[in-house]
Amino acid sequence: MIVKNVNLNMKQKVLTELLEPVITAMGYVFWGIEYQIRKADALLRVYIDSPEGISVDDCADVSYEISGVLDVEEPISMAYVLEVSSPGLDRILFSPQQFEQFIGEEAKINLNHKIDNRRKIKGKIITVEGDKITIESEGEQIIVDFDTIMKARIVPGF
Repeated sequence: MIVKNVNLNMKQKVLTELLEPVITAMGYVFWGIEYQIRKADALLRVYIDSPEGISVDDCADVSYEISGVLDVEEPISMAYVLEVSSPGLDRILFSPQQFEQFIGEEAKINLNHKIDNRRKIKGKIITVEGDKITIESEGEQIIVDFDTIMKARIVPGF
């Protein structure tokens, strides 16, 4: 199981290095990607952002451009589904820098292993120092290493 996760992380890194410059050159913010292997195919979900927001046309334009790159470079050797989306209000956080942008906001975090007897934490982002993120949850502060986070999302309307 660990080998599979390492391979997925490596694939996400390769895809990020390939797609981020294309998306940035188009004038969008590359927010992050999710790559999942499913039974019959793979799913590549690319999140883009912009200060003006993201429209369906923006997603279609980016999808067209990165489809061309993916067709030429062929980083995915199996059938896959490409989705391009806005991160939305409950956006996934892909980096410590993104956590930093949302200091003071509430987040839901799923961990790779237990910290303080929990694998799930819901609380306010207090500080970000390097790869260490401090979350206030249920009256206590919990320091989380970014590498231990499986998935984190902002809780809208906090």
